[in-house]
Amino acid sequence: MLDAFILGLATIFQWQTFLIMLLGIFLGFWVGLLPGLGGSTTLALMLPFIYKMSPVEAFAFLLGMHSVVATTGDITSVLFGVPGEGTTAATILDGHAMAKKGEAGRALGAALMSSLVGALIGAFALALSIPVVRPLVLTFGAPELFMLAVVGIAFISSLSGQGGRALLRGILGGLLGLLIAMVGQDPQAGVQRFTFGQLYLWGGLDLVPVLVGLFAIPEIIDLAIRGTAIAGDLPKENLSSGVWEGIKDTFRHFWLTVRCSLIGTFIGIMPGLGGGVAQWISYGHAVQSARGDEERRGFGRGDVRGVLGPGAANNSKEGGALIPTIAFGVPGSSAMAILLGAFFLQGIMPGPDMLDKYLVVTFSMVWTMVVANIITVAVSLIFLNQLAKLTLVRGSILIPFILFLAFIGAYTSNNHLGDLLVLLVFGLLGYAMICCGWPRAPLVLGFVLGKIAENNFYISTIRYGSSWLLRPVVLILIILTVVVLLYPFIRFERKGASEGDATA
Repeated sequence: MLDAFILGLATIFQWQTFLIMLLGIFLGFWVGLLPGLGGSTTLALMLPFIYKMSPVEAFAFLLGMHSVVATTGDITSVLFGVPGEGTTAATILDGHAMAKKGEAGRALGAALMSSLVGALIGAFALALSIPVVRPLVLTFGAPELFMLAVVGIAFISSLSGQGGRALLRGILGGLLGLLIAMVGQDPQAGVQRFTFGQLYLWGGLDLVPVLVGLFAIPEIIDLAIRGTAIAGDLPKENLSSGVWEGIKDTFRHFWLTVRCSLIGTFIGIMPGLGGGVAQWISYGHAVQSARGDEERRGFGRGDVRGVLGPGAANNSKEGGALIPTIAFGVPGSSAMAILLGAFFLQGIMPGPDMLDKYLVVTFSMVWTMVVANIITVAVSLIFLNQLAKLTLVRGSILIPFILFLAFIGAYTSNNHLGDLLVLLVFGLLGYAMICCGWPRAPLVLGFVLGKIAENNFYISTIRYGSSWLLRPVVLILIILTVVVLLYPFIRFERKGASEGDATA
C-alpha cells in the first residue's frame, strides 16, 4: 500500500503525465471563472480526448481539470456576485458582501486557502477510506438519504437571521424553494406539475439559471442604482493587503474550516446529494458556530467565516464523491457519473481491481487532486491583488460584462431561450426579496434539497412502508433534525427572558 502511494506520486510527475495534468488545470481554471459551463459539462466534452492516453494520464487530465473548477468558481462569485459554478453560490452571500466593503482581496485569500485545505482533507479521506468505506456506504439507503435531506432543510432556521419574524420568513422562503423544486414531471407518477403547458418546464427548473438569477441580477440592479464601483469609493490601499489577511483567517478559524471540509467529504460520499447540498449545509454550520446573536447578524453582510465554510466543503466533497465511484462503481455526483465513463473507456472496472490491480492508478488520482489544487491556489495568489482591483472599476463599465456572463451562464445550462426567461424571473424575485428583507439562502436550500427529499421519500415508503422510521441511523438523524430546528427558537426565547430580567 505504501509503495503504491509513493509510486502514484512519482507517476504523475513523469513529464508527459505532468504536462497533460497542467493542460487539464489550465482548462479547469477558466471553466471555473466562466459561469454556467460547469465542471460536469467540461468533463463530458473532454472524454473523447482520453482514448489514446494511459489510465494515469487520462485521470490526471480529467481530475486535474475538475478538481480546480470549484476553486476558481469562488473568484467570480466574490468579485461579481455571479456564481462561477452552481456549487459556489453560497460564497456570494458573504464573499461579495466583503468585496462591496473593499475586502475583495481578503475574501479571495480566504476562499482559495480554505479550498486548498478542503481539497487536502478530501484527498486524505479518499486515501484512508478506500479499504474501509464499504460498511458506511451500505448503511445509507433511501431512508437515510431522505433524512439527510431533511437535516439539510432544517438548517433553514439557522440561515434565516435573528428574531421571530426572520425565522418565519426563512421557513416560508424554504417552503417556496421546495415548491419550486416540484415544477416539472412527477418522477414517480409521470404527472405534470406547475408546467402551465410549457414543454420547457417538463424537466423542472435547472439550478444554474435559478442561482444566477437570484444572485447576479440583483447585484447588477444595485450596481446600476448606486452608479459607483462594486467597492464603492473606497481607496485602493484597502485591497492590497487583504489577501494575506484572508489566508490568516483560514488558520484563525482552522477548526471551522476542518469541520466544514469533513461535512463536504461526508456529503460527497453519499451518492445523489452533491456539492449544492454540501456548500449550504456547511454555510449553515458556519452560522450556527458563531457565538452570540451579534456575530450571527454579521453573516450575509461580510463575515469571512461565511466564505471559509462553503469554500472548504466545495473542494473536499470531490474526494468524498470519488470514494463510492472507485470502490463500488456508484457515482457520488453527476461529475463522477461522467468520470465513470472514463473508467470504461480505459477498460477499467471500478471495484476490487482498484484496490489491487490498479492501486497505483487509484493513488495517482489522490495525488492529482492534491497537486492540482496546490498549483491552482499558488498561481491564483500571484494575481489576486490585480483581480481584486476589478471591484474598483466603474459600474457602468462592469455592468455589460457581468450581464453578459450571467446570460451566457444561464443559457449554457440547457441551450434554451427559456433559461434566459427563468434568469430574469428569478432575478426580479431575488431583488424583491432583498428590498423586503427576505433571506435568499433558505429558498436555494429548499430548491436544492426538494427533489432529493421527494425521490428518496417515495423509494423509502414503497420499499419499507412505515418501518423505515425505526432504522437506527434514521432515528439518530430525526433527533439531530429536532435539535437543529429547536435550537434557534430556544436561543431566541432565552434571549427574550434574559432581556426581560435585565429590564426588571
